[in-house]
Amino acid sequence: MSARSVAASSGIAAVGLAAAGALGPLEAAGPVASRRPGERGRRPGPSPETRHFALSAFTLESGVVLEQVAIAYRTWGELAPSRDNAVVVCHALTGSADVDSWWGDLLGAGRALDPSRDFVVASNVLGSCYGTTGPASLRREGGERWGADFPAVTIRDLVRLQGELLAALGVERIRLVVGGSLGGMQALEWALLFPERVETVAALATNAAHSAWQVAWSEAQRLAIAADPRFRGGAYPVDDPPTGGLAAARAMAMVSYRARAGFEERFARRREADGRFAVARWLARHGERLVDRFDANCYLTLTRAMDTHDLARGRGALASVLGSVRTPVLVGTIPSDVLYPPDEQLALARLLRHGELATIASPHGHDAFLIESAQVDTALRRFRVRTGTAGERPAVSRRRASSALRPLAGGRP
Repeated sequence: MSARSVAASSGIAAVGLAAAGALGPLEAAGPVASRRPGERGRRPGPSPETRHFALSAFTLESGVVLEQVAIAYRTWGELAPSRDNAVVVCHALTGSADVDSWWGDLLGAGRALDPSRDFVVASNVLGSCYGTTGPASLRREGGERWGADFPAVTIRDLVRLQGELLAALGVERIRLVVGGSLGGMQALEWALLFPERVETVAALATNAAHSAWQVAWSEAQRLAIAADPRFRGGAYPVDDPPTGGLAAARAMAMVSYRARAGFEERFARRREADGRFAVARWLARHGERLVDRFDANCYLTLTRAMDTHDLARGRGALASVLGSVRTPVLVGTIPSDVLYPPDEQLALARLLRHGELATIASPHGHDAFLIESAQVDTALRRFRVRTGTAGERPAVSRRRASSALRPLAGGRP
């Protein structure tokens, strides 16, 4: 089946699919090569199971046309003959398509994401550095990295590109789109951009529009990165990135991702052997870890994309927009979340025509959507049963997890 016919049969909008290019050179458009121990600025790339789909062009909301776009993705399970058992998982700010590494407790037989009945699909978002085209990618084979010249992207751009991938994979209907934080923003946009294809949505620890509070947290982190002398206006060499600025940004973010009660329970005023407060060492360690695996320009690009999040933008009044969503939506709220406060999820659930609120009890704040995996799994499983999207085991295999997919004319996933 050709890329054009796959898009047509799936009914999912697919800008540029007909002109999808062969993979080959786009392998180089992913993140910087895997680092060697002690080598600064060379991040580990996508997992070995990651696959790539290539597009010759993709048009952003701004009208800018990106050429030679690679989408990194992973799948688990099989696409049913009816092509209607897909589950799309959307990752957060510094995440990847490796759902098994950050939501592994939700993935498996009898769990919320069950490959025996679901065709689970996750892709790295546009603008990131885990295999999908972004600032750390090469502009063209043998060329320089995009760096700070990478164009601004929106949440809607991220979701439309995912739509390209799902169309190429032959998916016609999606049982569930789920994600937390940035992933939740994408999940909500799926319901608005592809209302005829998405059966249910689960959006955790997110809201209907990025508030001034959330923009301020992001801007403070961006200022920290820009203040690092090594940032060089975003034109830093791959072997000398702004590690200090990115580590500081991560430390700020980690404070917003957690909560006072969790900090007091875990750290209190405890000190390390060297006299340093344990919480200070914890923040430093998180900064070091992010520097080893993420790119500063990608961080800037994606935090700015999050700031574009506004479900009502260009669509009318928010109440009218959310009231028009016929898709059942599970809204996950965390009472201790100081970054995306519970009142935002309550308002979202109330305005949605079929909104349902699920509370994740935790002292750990925003990150509870990742930490409290057992609660999330239970809430999702119950939601899927109530909405009739739990599904059955596919009768015949069409796609196998992490196996080679059939080539598409003009390109292959």
